Amino acid sequence: MTSYLEWMLGVLKNSIDLIGLPAEVYDFLSKPDRILTVKIPVRMDNGKLMVFEGYRVQHNNALGPYKGGIRFHPEVTLDTDIALATGMTLKNSLAGIPYGGGKGAVRVDPQKLSMRELEQLSRGYVRAISPIIGPEKDIPAPDVNTNPQIMAWMVDELSRLRGYNVPGAFTAKPPVLWGNPVRLYSTGLGVVVAAKEAAEKWLGGFEGKTIAIQGFGNVGQWAAYWASKWGAKVIAISDITGAVYDPNGIDVELAMKVTNETKKVINYPKGEKFDDPALPLFTDADILIPAAIENVITLENVDKVKAKLIIEGANGPTTPDAEKKLYSRKDFVATVPDILANAGGVVMSYLEWVEDLQYYFWDEEETREKLAKIMRRNFHRTADRWEKLKSEHPDKAVTMRDAAFVLAVERIYEAMKLRGWV
Repeated sequence: MTSYLEWMLGVLKNSIDLIGLPAEVYDFLSKPDRILTVKIPVRMDNGKLMVFEGYRVQHNNALGPYKGGIRFHPEVTLDTDIALATGMTLKNSLAGIPYGGGKGAVRVDPQKLSMRELEQLSRGYVRAISPIIGPEKDIPAPDVNTNPQIMAWMVDELSRLRGYNVPGAFTAKPPVLWGNPVRLYSTGLGVVVAAKEAAEKWLGGFEGKTIAIQGFGNVGQWAAYWASKWGAKVIAISDITGAVYDPNGIDVELAMKVTNETKKVINYPKGEKFDDPALPLFTDADILIPAAIENVITLENVDKVKAKLIIEGANGPTTPDAEKKLYSRKDFVATVPDILANAGGVVMSYLEWVEDLQYYFWDEEETREKLAKIMRRNFHRTADRWEKLKSEHPDKAVTMRDAAFVLAVERIYEAMKLRGWV
């Protein structure tokens, strides 16, 4: 199977070729500016010293400071971190915000750590990467298995090192520590804004449409919440413990409550239960939202996908070969790609960063509307560019992902050209 990095670079090269940019643009963007590998020693509760490995990849800062999350996961690799950092450069460019791209990771299973050990790991990681981060340099945020509490420890540690508070150095912090309450659900909200715009454009409306969501963590839960709130019907959800299906519609708030309390979506008291977490991918629904991990829709299983529209809540959930096959289906409309659909988190991080730099904060409703406005604008810019690219290249199977990458690359290229880099 193609690795996520190979996949990312393949789409990047294709978009550069599609609009005839110089080959040197690919050479420049296919490699990160900087890779920092660090060791993080932690004295465990049993007295033993463990040394963890971490990374911070800074990909490109032509448009502004590096920006991207930090994930704690036992299977992280440097290649994946490079791919994610590359994706952040493109995502931030497409979103129209003044950021480059970066990504961080620590190879650890945080579920096996006590709260004290997790705090020591978080603070140790910040100490290790502190020379290359800051509000004007590189602004980390949460990712897989990290959260506002971890960001609170991290911003506190960096503030101690600097000798003064640096609220703008991290985003998605708790509201009492210069965060914004919208950040908790911003990625899921942004996914549903994209889904709603796509459904209104191509499916005749959003209200009453059926939705299946694979992955019921933060992104999946809040996508389900806002989809239900705006009139769609969520009929399938899943996490690693299994799946729930109810053609009459799932009570999303109850499902969120049960899942967060018991850590198992299959403890939801209604609907049909299944052992297979992949079930929503193949549910007969109008819209599919893969919101878990990469490479879940593959050439081996794509024929079982029935949805007309895919909104990528996760990073890279659809492999290139599978995507080609989806677009060959007569009833399939589009895959709204990850760098567009799940950008709500980083857009909200940008809004929080602006608040922190000026020590002036918007209320929740105003912030939410600012985020939604940016997401709506970027969806329509990308959809319009897709139509234009298809008319310009009638002999090619141009996808919406191609259009998103083209828009992102054009903005980065213009910035690099104006700076004299290329």
